[in-house]
Amino acid sequence: MDFKVGALEACKPTNGVVGCPPNSSHVSTVQNTTPIGSAEATLGRHLARRLVQVGVNDVFAVPGDFNLTLLDDLIAEPGLKLVGCCNELNAGYAADGYARSRGVGACAVTFTVGGLSILNAIAGAYSENLPIICIVGGPNSNDYGTSRILHHTIGIPDFSQELRCFQPVTCYQVLVNNLEDAHEQIDTAISTALKESKPVYISISCNLSAVPHPTFKREPVPFCIAPKLSNSMGLEAAVEAAAEFLNKAVKPVMVAGPKLRVAKACNAFLELADACGYPVAVMPSAKGLMKETHPHFIGTYWGAVSTAFCAEIVESADAYIFAGPIFNDYSSVGYSLLLKKEKAIIVQPDRVVIANGPAFGCISMKDFLPALVKKLKRNTTAYENYHRIYVPQGVPLQCDPKEPLRVNILFQHIQAMLSGDSAVIAETGDSWFNCQKLKLPDGCGYEFQMQYGSIGWSVGATLGYAQAAKDKRVIACIGDGSFQVTAQDVSTMLRCQQNPIIFLINNGGYTIEVEIHDGPYNVIKNWNYTALVDAIHNGDGKCWATKVQCEEELVEAIQTATEVKKDCLCFIEIIVHKDDTSKELLEWGSRVSSANSRPPNPQ
Repeated sequence: MDFKVGALEACKPTNGVVGCPPNSSHVSTVQNTTPIGSAEATLGRHLARRLVQVGVNDVFAVPGDFNLTLLDDLIAEPGLKLVGCCNELNAGYAADGYARSRGVGACAVTFTVGGLSILNAIAGAYSENLPIICIVGGPNSNDYGTSRILHHTIGIPDFSQELRCFQPVTCYQVLVNNLEDAHEQIDTAISTALKESKPVYISISCNLSAVPHPTFKREPVPFCIAPKLSNSMGLEAAVEAAAEFLNKAVKPVMVAGPKLRVAKACNAFLELADACGYPVAVMPSAKGLMKETHPHFIGTYWGAVSTAFCAEIVESADAYIFAGPIFNDYSSVGYSLLLKKEKAIIVQPDRVVIANGPAFGCISMKDFLPALVKKLKRNTTAYENYHRIYVPQGVPLQCDPKEPLRVNILFQHIQAMLSGDSAVIAETGDSWFNCQKLKLPDGCGYEFQMQYGSIGWSVGATLGYAQAAKDKRVIACIGDGSFQVTAQDVSTMLRCQQNPIIFLINNGGYTIEVEIHDGPYNVIKNWNYTALVDAIHNGDGKCWATKVQCEEELVEAIQTATEVKKDCLCFIEIIVHKDDTSKELLEWGSRVSSANSRPPNPQ
């Protein structure tokens, strides 16, 4: 599951300095870069070439008058496709989904009205540690520093509002309003996104993109991004301390967290799991980052809503190593995890903390985990305990003929659909809990947005992920409430000739909110969803939509979607009872409700 960033990994040399030729010394001389015709020696074309170089082949965009010339430059670049989205929010979500598969994503919108519309999606990508290059077409360079009032602004001659909004949700921001240092500004922004694995903001004045400049007359030199190096003495000390801590434990366990992705340490974690013999669990937001076919995999650790027998083994252990965890109120089920700090080793991408101390900084997780492998004694005690108490999961009660479909029956059939050629996108809501219980075959992708939890994310993410991973068929599980937020970009999936299978779970409202705190605001207006998708299709593209109300119809729909209509976008509306939820959501909702409703501390 370690992802690679385009040409950066492809040209990675033995000396570890990205962008330098193999077998070179640390100082390299670039010779004979290809000259570029004056018509192509522009800022816009340079940006386009940089995007292709780092692995971006699709930019999700919404046109506006400030970015139109820039979009011309992006379209003109071989290897780069412009994917027009129905709105900016979905373009951001699509870049998010694309980055999850490809390792980096990009989007392009217009000034303020576009930028502030995409801001929510960029904030979600920031929370999930995804490198996204957010490009905004900005005002004419001559308007900066004047008292002019422009359209698409809030009516004051201060154009910095959008920039100030992006500062908290991006790791780097640049305003390109002159050509002299534009090359350096853009390259610094893109390289920072890749190094920090966070979004960046690039605003380019609308009159600069197509202007030739000598800076851009040659092909851009490949990026030279120095790898983050561990402090060698600190690494040795951290490994010794961790090995001593774990080797004296009787029944240690290991748990994968979501920051394995940003640390690019999934393979290192798997290597440790193979060597140590500990039982292996994943935090809910790390599902898909660890092979679920591993012989010692015991499921999802999610406190009271964990996979059966998983929490008991983790919480009864006398030592646990968490790699890249995020402990928030959702992942801790309302702060109810029964973990003890003195039993834990917490390994973050650049830091290791052992119990109540010591802590070691400047330690790369990617270096630490393989080094730890060499020091650990194999210990299978905790896994043997798990194997001893484990009882196979039951199967749902069979449906009577034409009985209204139940959610547990739906996901039993979705389980049977999965293969290494699939990828699952789980929308915020009860799909979180039902999809968590799916057993992923090797190679099956899995994505959901747990930290930010923005409803509607999955429609755009499905578009972006499917555009990046054309070798997989995306299976998206989306609630009706979430779908109503972002439904328009089913249109873009059709324009891009994608073939996802969308299960629209129609239970009449915001079920996850109902289980936290019910009220009339959780009931939504029902739509004729299949008719809506047919209207969006409008005879243009490959699309098939159907409505399912019982198991017999579901079986027939899945067979059609996976055989006759395998090259089509398939939209399957599932009608279920409004109170048909997973037992995990019921438990989780009550605990999160309890955490939300804690009374104020006495003053």
